[in-house]
Amino acid sequence: MSGLVKRSVTIGGHRTSYSLEAAFQAELRRIADMRGIAVAALVARIDGDRPPGVNLSSAIRLFILEELKAAAGVTDPARSP
Repeated sequence: MSGLVKRSVTIGGHRTSYSLEAAFQAELRRIADMRGIAVAALVARIDGDRPPGVNLSSAIRLFILEELKAAAGVTDPARSP
């Protein structure tokens, strides 16, 4: 498994950074490509949707996990009413 790589991005005019393993970064790039947007734009959306107290790197990983689960048709029973 590869180590973390720190990347910088500008969100709302402010520079910030996140750290992801290469596999997560590749998946983030794939999702952005599928949506026809830049990785920075996708990261900005994830940042805007993340709950308070969740760091950006964790929010990105959780977003990727949810995208992969949705693509596989996996539902989360904990989120069902």
